[in-house]
Amino acid sequence: MADTPPAGRLTIGGVLVRLKPEFPDISISKIRFLEAEGLLAPGRTASGYRVYTDKDVDRLRYVLTAQRERFWPLKVIREALDAMDRGLEAPPPQQSRAHVPAVPADSDVPSSDYFSADLSTLRLTAEEVSRSSGLDSSTLAALVTYGLLRPDAEGLFDAAALPIAASAAALASYGIEARHLRPFRTAADREIGLADQALAPLRGRRDERADQLRADLLHHCLGLHAALVKAGLSQR
Repeated sequence: MADTPPAGRLTIGGVLVRLKPEFPDISISKIRFLEAEGLLAPGRTASGYRVYTDKDVDRLRYVLTAQRERFWPLKVIREALDAMDRGLEAPPPQQSRAHVPAVPADSDVPSSDYFSADLSTLRLTAEEVSRSSGLDSSTLAALVTYGLLRPDAEGLFDAAALPIAASAAALASYGIEARHLRPFRTAADREIGLADQALAPLRGRRDERADQLRADLLHHCLGLHAALVKAGLSQR
């Protein structure tokens, strides 16, 4: 006899009942096939029975819709799901390429809202960063070489890469190349070190008050940096 699924989870039969009105042709073998193809990854009970969350059901609904209404092959669906898993936005109906979500605009002195935007799950390929920022691939590679962009172990970039790449693309129009930007990295690392010292009492704290203090400190550090650069340029 199958295990009783944990609260908030469905058996494969429960998934079938939920989706059958929308997709009359769905079957248990179809769901298992999509799992075998790597499009689903349900949990398992201690006895090995599949259990599905609401998120799993939504993912399956997306796959079935893409097949029925967009006629996408599994390869295209898999690529779209991978992009969405990395924080990109779902492709619109007539496209198969996921969209990089908009990052809050970075003014000369970002507000606290800039730092509180939840983009922590966003992970981008080099091609996605290039396409979104307007930066050519060779310049992006140079930014990595000079330490301005730092991919993770899988070669993917977080949301912070987007404003960095966009700024580098804009500066390139003034003849400022990636190799010229190394002083920005050095200065930023020194400022980060100073901020780390000031934030030491908050280390390990993750509450609203601590997050607000971090955001305020970053806001004032960047305010000072922008003011110094503006003052220096105005004297030229």
